Amino acid sequence: MDQKQYNTTKRKWKHLSEAERYKIEALYRHGLTPAEIGNTLGRDRRTIERELRRGMVEQRRMNPSSSKSVSEPLYITEIVYAADAGQCRYKEKAANKGRGYKIGHDHRLAGYIEKKIIEEKYSPDAVIGEIKEKGLKFDTSICTKTVYNMIDKGFFLNLTNKDLPLKKNGKKRKYKQVRKIALNNTKGRSIEERPPDIENREEYGHWEMDCVVGSGKACLLVMTERKSRQELIYKMPAKTQECVIEVIDRLERRYKSKFQKIFKSFTMDNGSEFLDMENLERSCLKAGIKRTTCYYAHPYSSWERGSNENQNKLIRRFVPKGLNIGKLTSKDIKRIENWMNNYPRRILGYKSPNQIAA
Repeated sequence: MDQKQYNTTKRKWKHLSEAERYKIEALYRHGLTPAEIGNTLGRDRRTIERELRRGMVEQRRMNPSSSKSVSEPLYITEIVYAADAGQCRYKEKAANKGRGYKIGHDHRLAGYIEKKIIEEKYSPDAVIGEIKEKGLKFDTSICTKTVYNMIDKGFFLNLTNKDLPLKKNGKKRKYKQVRKIALNNTKGRSIEERPPDIENREEYGHWEMDCVVGSGKACLLVMTERKSRQELIYKMPAKTQECVIEVIDRLERRYKSKFQKIFKSFTMDNGSEFLDMENLERSCLKAGIKRTTCYYAHPYSSWERGSNENQNKLIRRFVPKGLNIGKLTSKDIKRIENWMNNYPRRILGYKSPNQIAA
């Protein structure tokens, strides 16, 4: 049976292979012209000329005449074609092929992203989410993944991976409970007694509480509201029960009758500074009145206060481990608190905690 559909012409636009480049090198060393090399390989003359230009390198070799005459240089330099150099340059250019980044020449967007990440310590996802949530207008629109790719490729003038607060690998940690009972807190109210409306974040007023420490005695008492992720930060001279109770008393004096509506419950770990449950719950304004309810997470179970722990990572962008917290001013702490409460969160639809709590 005869084959009716066939093609006897050589396929066009096929790139030179590495083997062909070594053939070109051998033929060129033998003195063949680009046209003659092209005829031998079945390639166009211009293809060979371009390849020769791509693979030209400077090569030094011993001068055979130097042994006969002292005036002759020891080495001579000549321009030759090297197949490995041509192949290497071909691969470098091939790596840059493909569709260009969508951001194109939108320098205003690139500058906005750089400013938000470098100066305001935003994550790429927070920047893109805020742009969409606020409806900011730029010439182009890009996604979070594109921003990460552009940073990896060195697209930005000033922004690198070193400026990113945290770069995850996308894998979630597996958690398991180590122990149900805290040996140092057998009288505390367990998190297992916490009602479902607190667990499900259905109403405002339920807080998680923790301490952020530095190099000195001073530390930060941090509180995270479970529904809105609103943050309160207070500096304490020491990590003690007395200091924690003093802060809670100060809050009650400030909010008075509203305290019980704003601070309905606190969930904490079993650190020694939080173990005086009786004084944490009793009112400092009205004797015999309970102002709030305290719950304690299981030992070694920080994920049970996940919002608190995630907020602590944000605080560490400004208060790295080893910093002397005693040197922080009230203005410094308020600036961190305001930044956190106005920071857009993916879990909140890229709204800020202040927007949710309003």
